[in-house]
Amino acid sequence: MAGWNADTAAGPVGAGNVTLVEGSCFCISLANGDIHPEHPHGAFHEDTRILSRWNLTVNDQPLEPLTAETKEPYRALFIGRVPRSDGYADSPLIVERLREVTAGIFEEITLRNYSADAVECNISISVEADFADLFEVKEARVQRHWEESRHPLDDSLTIRAVWHDVLKAVSVTGRGAIATPHALKYQVVVPPRGEWSTLVSVVPVSDGATAPVAPPFEEAARGVSPNDRRRQEWVAKIPKLHMGNRSIERTLRRSYDDLGALRIEDPAHPDRIVVAAGAPWFMTLFGRDSLWASEMALPVDPSLALGTLQTLADRQGKVVDPMSEEEPGKILHEVRLGVSSGLALGGKSVYYGSVDATPQFVMTLGSVSRWGFAKDTIAALLPSADRALDWVREYGDKDGDGFVEYSRLNDQGLINQGWKDSWDGINFVDGALAEPPIALCEVQALVYSALLSRAWMAYDAGDAPLAAQLTDEAARLKKKFNDEFWLPDRGYYAMALDGRKRPVDACASNMGQCLWHGIVDDDKAPLVAERLMSPEMFSGWGIRTLATDMGAYNPASYHNGSVWPHDNAIIAAGLLRYGFVEEAQRIATALLEAADYCNGRLPELFCGFSREQVSEPVPYPTACSPQAWAATTPIMLITSLMRYDAHVSRGGFWMDPVLPEAYGDLHITNAPIAGGRMSIDITGSEPSVQGLPEGIRFHREHRPWLTELLAQAGLGSEPGRP
Repeated sequence: MAGWNADTAAGPVGAGNVTLVEGSCFCISLANGDIHPEHPHGAFHEDTRILSRWNLTVNDQPLEPLTAETKEPYRALFIGRVPRSDGYADSPLIVERLREVTAGIFEEITLRNYSADAVECNISISVEADFADLFEVKEARVQRHWEESRHPLDDSLTIRAVWHDVLKAVSVTGRGAIATPHALKYQVVVPPRGEWSTLVSVVPVSDGATAPVAPPFEEAARGVSPNDRRRQEWVAKIPKLHMGNRSIERTLRRSYDDLGALRIEDPAHPDRIVVAAGAPWFMTLFGRDSLWASEMALPVDPSLALGTLQTLADRQGKVVDPMSEEEPGKILHEVRLGVSSGLALGGKSVYYGSVDATPQFVMTLGSVSRWGFAKDTIAALLPSADRALDWVREYGDKDGDGFVEYSRLNDQGLINQGWKDSWDGINFVDGALAEPPIALCEVQALVYSALLSRAWMAYDAGDAPLAAQLTDEAARLKKKFNDEFWLPDRGYYAMALDGRKRPVDACASNMGQCLWHGIVDDDKAPLVAERLMSPEMFSGWGIRTLATDMGAYNPASYHNGSVWPHDNAIIAAGLLRYGFVEEAQRIATALLEAADYCNGRLPELFCGFSREQVSEPVPYPTACSPQAWAATTPIMLITSLMRYDAHVSRGGFWMDPVLPEAYGDLHITNAPIAGGRMSIDITGSEPSVQGLPEGIRFHREHRPWLTELLAQAGLGSEPGRP
């Protein structure tokens, strides 16, 4: 995942920095809680930095950080001490900052005096708000200068700024403070063995009022803020699990928490919840990322995928616009709200430069249809699915060769438009870059899944002729794919075909995702699995994006040798589809062990150094964390090893677990299916299920892949592989 423009790298937020996130708002600071404008720090609301400096000093001394603990994804406790002015090491003054991010930040500051004497303290919080667009901060190019005015009144400071006809404002309030144009100040005496505290807030101002309404200080301080209530509602809704392996259980619980914090509302439909791509730079709706994350999270909350589909359908392309790369039927790449989004996204707040989101939309709708939503809910989205397939055939395959390619429509768009969207992400064995138009192997696999998904939905709705037509189209694509992408002399699939229809022959992880879709011929799957698990591809922490013996390999690159958790989760599920259980277990175990080094939270990616060379996963400097498809990776790993799937229209729930013994027993309650809730117990490899809705039967067998289902329905000769 990368935002527009991925060819410009994000500046690293730095080791030890703390990121808090809730919905579309987030905050990045140093480990002592301070925010500095010269770093990619700040509090952000709707893609705008509403707070660029937030420096707390006591007697003109910044705090020495002791610890920073993230309590929840949106709340952290910073503990620091005030350095002594007399040169002695230990200080009796300890400062605690309990911060929560909402539409702005709320902070409880407590100063504790551990000495036997009263201490006079001058406390100051320096404040700046540059209203920089998220892109400017991300790329360290803040150049826009707003016409600013500051208005202190009693304990509050309002900062207003104008740029052309755009007005921004923020209100800073501190209980008991004296507001100046640049700071909130306090003069206090902290008694012996005593403490002093205050509550401060920074919230955006719209039309003369704070928007949205700030939660009362007392409510937030008691730990029952709106964020807490939203989290409690989320926890009550999702499955509850207990696992014998407590480390894996912790990782899964962290995934649930992060996924909950990454939920955002569609402003036009507050009842729809969608998944933001990730913090800090992608707290917005993405096509590819939001679809993958919600697909991976189906066993936790299938309504996330439905909300994402409905929201993307509302923004589906209608016209041909080369600047935003919009085309009829196309699914967007990303949505942005900031001032400069008009410059960054071709003059619009929506950018469509993604080749894979459109077939993926159809595939995810097929997945959602199996989970038991009302037929009219699915039927309402079928016209969008059909428009998406029309885009695949007309605009995705402009040269009519049967494959979907991409080539950016303007020189400001993304050069590469698959999930590996860095400028150098698609290359040959010798490292030479592929020239567009480029047909990626995993995009053809996504189209294959989209065709079969739409075929099954047609069959389910009683339209057998359409189902047969789509199944035949998928079978032709599969044959053509295996004929033209397979490299017999190398024993693996080409990453892509370039603009001259030459195979882009670097050995990359892309082909591993093709396994998940079932487009790989059975006789080729063992060779693919062998190559993926070779020392050149498998680092010990996961499968690299590019093999070590390729010309472009770099373990610290974004897409040319790094390890992406979501990529590995999809590959592991694909290996299981073709019967490679031990290989999938090895990948899952490696990633879950890597999560242990990250406090249970997998990052967007980490470097591809070998586990033999470096005994811990090496962080990638600009990786997002939390990030949606990394948060859902542990969920997909475990459910894949459970070999877990629902197909409500067929009246079935399938599960045949192959969890490694080291994972221990698994107990899940409150798991969603067909509008009901079930419980699952796995002891050893023996599963049992209780609470299935009426008409749903449990099958102890492999999942019923669409190719098999369609063959059973007499649609196509392709038997697939369960």
